[in-house]
Amino acid sequence: MKKNIAILMGGYSKEYKISLESGKVVFNNLKNIFNCYKIHILKDNWLYVDEENTEFLVNKGEFKILEKPEIKFDCAFNAVHGSPGEDGELQQYFSKLNIPITGCGEFQSRLTFDKVKCLEFLKPHGIKSANSFVISKGDNVDTNKIIDQVGLPCFVKASRSGSSYGISKVSKKEDIDKALEIAFKEDSQVLIESFLDGTEVSVGVISYDNEILALPITEIVTDNDFFDYNAKYKGQADEITPARLSHEMTLKIKSIAKKIYHILDMKGFSRSEFIIQNNDIFLLEVNSVPGLTSESILPKQANASEIELKDLFTNAINEAIN
Repeated sequence: MKKNIAILMGGYSKEYKISLESGKVVFNNLKNIFNCYKIHILKDNWLYVDEENTEFLVNKGEFKILEKPEIKFDCAFNAVHGSPGEDGELQQYFSKLNIPITGCGEFQSRLTFDKVKCLEFLKPHGIKSANSFVISKGDNVDTNKIIDQVGLPCFVKASRSGSSYGISKVSKKEDIDKALEIAFKEDSQVLIESFLDGTEVSVGVISYDNEILALPITEIVTDNDFFDYNAKYKGQADEITPARLSHEMTLKIKSIAKKIYHILDMKGFSRSEFIIQNNDIFLLEVNSVPGLTSESILPKQANASEIELKDLFTNAINEAIN
């Protein structure tokens, strides 16, 4: 008998449109294997959207489709980027209902979504990151102190945000205030990091077939100031998989990415971003619900490993259930 799978997509952040695309990819790959239900997680309502795009309300209290209360879900597939899919809220909600959900747990989700806390958590384990300065909304801003700490150019980032929302590259002291204003629109805490002049790479690490696998590394090349929203989603970057790295460097980065996965006790999919500078490897961030669209990095890495998406997604569901 086919299992009933709720494919969660959307979310409360600016990433909701990207998440809807990720969710569609998951649905299309799984609809012939399971009884799949597209569940749009939106601020105003949670909705079940059928194949004819008819919408039905979802009762949040019991996670039941109001028009189809007899359906009991065996698992929820988390394709929600940003809040509430990557900040622990959905993990906590489904845990209370005893419905398995794909991916990591509440603690890991909250930690990896917060760049400041995640980098601090990993530092004692020998995971390097850029020199940084943290500011909370309402703090007095001393630009001289910031520059003394991180130098110029630097990156100003919302601590809890994805898809490069709330990130600016700053080259002049007088532009710091504007960058902070942009970042504070996304979060109440901002991370300012030194600019690392090197090669940017992305490494997917997944739990697959009872093994922890580091997928082929992707090298990111863009003429933009950095790997921003346009570079990620509008084709303004070259994503080269496998990355043009030496065999030794490839093994080293994969080892660090897997180490991070183990330290954080992750499950399901993850994608870690690094900068290689002078043969040193610096972590930028860890994503617990990486993009799953046709333009996203992790599906391309899986393809390079000859793992079909339907197998990747089915494995995540079986892992969650078991």
